[in-house]
Order: sequence, then C-alpha cells, then structure tokens
Amino acid sequence: MENSIDFVIYAVLVVFLLKGAFYMVKQKHAVIIERLGKFQKVSKAGLHVKIPFVDKISGSVNLRVRELPVEVETKTKDNVFVKVVVSVQFFVIDTSDGIKDSFYELNNPEQQIQSYVFDSIRSEVPRMELDDVFAEKEKIAHAIKNELSETMRQFGFDFIKALVTDIDPDSKVKHSMNEINAAKRMKEAAREEAAAAKIRVVAAAEADAESKRLAGEGIAQQRIAIANGLKESVEEVKLAMEEHVTSQDVMNMLFMTQHYETISKLSENNTSTIFMPYSPDNVGDLQMQIQSSLIAVNEMKNKKKPTKK
Repeated sequence: MENSIDFVIYAVLVVFLLKGAFYMVKQKHAVIIERLGKFQKVSKAGLHVKIPFVDKISGSVNLRVRELPVEVETKTKDNVFVKVVVSVQFFVIDTSDGIKDSFYELNNPEQQIQSYVFDSIRSEVPRMELDDVFAEKEKIAHAIKNELSETMRQFGFDFIKALVTDIDPDSKVKHSMNEINAAKRMKEAAREEAAAAKIRVVAAAEADAESKRLAGEGIAQQRIAIANGLKESVEEVKLAMEEHVTSQDVMNMLFMTQHYETISKLSENNTSTIFMPYSPDNVGDLQMQIQSSLIAVNEMKNKKKPTKK
C-alpha cells in the first residue's frame, strides 16, 4: 500500500517537472527566458526546454507588424491650427538583441513612439503654410519615418512607413477655403460663359455676313440673267421686225409689255389698286421740275449771303 502511494507521488512530481520543463512558442512570437531573475535567452517559434524552478518565462514579444495611429494638433506658418492624423507602421527587429532591447529598454514603447511623432510633426508643420501641408504630406510622412527609424532602432524597433491619413483644419478655416474655392469656380464659369457668348456672337455675325454675301451674289446673278435675257429679246425682236427699227424702240416695246404684264398680275389679287396718270413725258417733266427747284433754292441761298465790301 505504501509503495503504491509513493509511486503516485513520484508520478505526480515527474509530470509536474515535465510540465515546467517544456514550453511552446507560437509563430511570429518570441519568449524571454530569465534564469534566477537574469536574462538567459530568447526562444522563437517551436517546442523548447527549460530548467524547472530555475528558468522562468518572463514575457512574450509580438514580432508582427503593428500600427499605431497618432493624432497631433499643431499650427501652420500662416497661423492656422490643424489636426494631423499619422498612422505609424512598426515592428520589432527579429534578432536576439532586437527582441531583448524591445522588451527591456522601454517601459511603454507605443507611448514613446507617439512622443517622437508629436515632436516630428511639430517640427515640420509650423514651417509650412496650410496649402503646403496638404501638398507636402508625403514629405511630412518621410520626415517622421526617418526620425523614428534613427531613434528607435537602438531600442529594437524599426519602421516600415508613416502615413499621414488626415489633415483637419479648424471648421472656420475649412468654411473659408470652401467659399474661396466656390468663388474661383464661379469666376471660371463666368469667364467660360463670356467666351461662349463671344463665340455665339461672332458665329452669328459671320453667318449674317455670309448670308448677305450670298444674297448679293444671288441678286448680281439675277441681274446678269435679266440683262442677258433682255439682250436676247432685243436681238430676236430686231431680227423679226424691219431693219430700220432701233434698239431703243425695241426696249420701249419690251418695257411696255412688261408694264402691262405687271398690271395684269396686280389685277389677279383681291386688292384695291389706284393708278396715277403717268407717261414717259411725265417722268421727263418731273425731272425738269426737280432740277428747277434745286436751282431756285441755290439762287435764294446766294441772295441771302452778305456781300463783302
């Protein structure tokens, strides 16, 4: 009976010792082993053995890439307060020294990284105007990444990239910027509208000029055709009549014929037409009367002029 009890006790002790001797580390993690309170070694992924009651697992270090968002409020060169949000991507250097330094050197690594981001942004942004902050955000991110890499590498950390994810000015400043942008767009729209109106006016003027030119050409062609037609008519009438008939006689006859054709067309419409007495002699008399009136007016003007002594 006593032998059985002793065997059970030994078995429990063996299991307890074996359980304390073996430990397993997950992928992308590292374990810090201390012996009697002093750093002993770094164990990476896999199954490992330690001395029970002598060696101790002090802590675990994450070897994956981590992201730390940092929001910083600062002032630009043109005295505008802005909130800059930076996302820092960092990792622990995968070496024994890097893992050891990242575990022992800094009490709060993320807080330390955040402080360096604050310092870097407040060194870069105050030297830029607001518009330059938006345009040069890659420059700001590059400066943050370089400063963090140089400083934090001695503590076992390295950095992949620093991303400026947001730049948020004061609400009043944003409202003013939107109004300025809207005014610029309205000015550009007015300029484009004026240019379009100018094009329409020029096109209309060119079309009107072209229309008048074509109308003039049409009238000229019409008159040429009429003249040619009259010329042919005169020649045909002269051939049909006696030789002593002159061209003037033929023209008078054609004009008279045209005159009566016009009267007959006027009578076809349901309109009232008043005919005044006229004849070639009347036309001649009218011309003489106009000339006589003009001569009389000139004589009256000459009589009114004072004579020079």
